[in-house]
Amino acid sequence: MSQFFTIHPENPQPRLIAQTADLLRKGGVIVYPTDSGYALGCRLEEKNAMERICRIRQLDGNHNFTLVCRDLSELSTYAQVDNQAFRLIKNNTPGKYTFILKATKEVPRRLMNDKKKTIGLRVPSNPIALALLEEINEPMMSTTLMLPGNDFAESDPETIRDHLGKLVDLVIHGGFLGQQPTTVIDLTEAEPKVVREGVGDISAFL
Repeated sequence: MSQFFTIHPENPQPRLIAQTADLLRKGGVIVYPTDSGYALGCRLEEKNAMERICRIRQLDGNHNFTLVCRDLSELSTYAQVDNQAFRLIKNNTPGKYTFILKATKEVPRRLMNDKKKTIGLRVPSNPIALALLEEINEPMMSTTLMLPGNDFAESDPETIRDHLGKLVDLVIHGGFLGQQPTTVIDLTEAEPKVVREGVGDISAFL
């Protein structure tokens, strides 16, 4: 069975954040809270962990994995961003959006969309997610925790533990969250394109 940490949603306990970071550094897969439901996460370099996430979500090569970053300082390392796209991202982060961008050579090929060579990027506002990103001092590879056959993000950590207790290394209980996933905005072309309307307001991108 996986470990189960109850972490305060506004004042995360440093000891538990440090233990979570240690699990990630050892190649672990975690379930953690974001501002749009729960997500699966692992370190970028951990190929085996990513393959485990693909099996849980039943994902193929056309899926855009997301780099979850603590702020925009890491943006140019992993994504090609023009001035207009940068302004849109800056004005809407941290928040409930995932932005699709052209990936740089720093992004491992296995994390890109096979055909488009793109990557998702987001900066969450959830205090637990931000504390964890600060602790590991690097972006995390992530995808919304939507179980096969469902169209909504998982919101109840107790239910998640029941379903995934043997498939992940840690489930973080950070409160009961909303079930809408992030709003996904494609910024690879001149005009922004709303790929998925989720919990983030789309009016700024129309």
